[in-house]
Amino acid sequence: MPIHIDCLDDEPADVLSLSEGTQPYRILQFLAENDDKAFTQTEIHEATGIKRGSVGSALSRLDDRGLVRHRGRYWAIGKDDRLASFAAQTQASSASTTDDYYGEDEA
Repeated sequence: MPIHIDCLDDEPADVLSLSEGTQPYRILQFLAENDDKAFTQTEIHEATGIKRGSVGSALSRLDDRGLVRHRGRYWAIGKDDRLASFAAQTQASSASTTDDYYGEDEA
């Protein structure tokens, strides 16, 4: 979907704009949920279900934007300040699906 040309200059550079459900979003979501670990492309592929070849290109695009970091063959969530709220939101979402909110009797 095209955007108006004025939008290119109007959006602040520090805004993290990723469309939910896209491959880069899913990879960032996985890495944010596991921010204490680094993964190979194969492990990211297995965890997200994204085709192995697509994982590499998505990681490269995320790396260009400073959203992931890597050393050798291992990849992790970046240290960019924009990712702090993304990671917090992701972790809150995953926690809400595994908490005991409804209790055993109401599940």
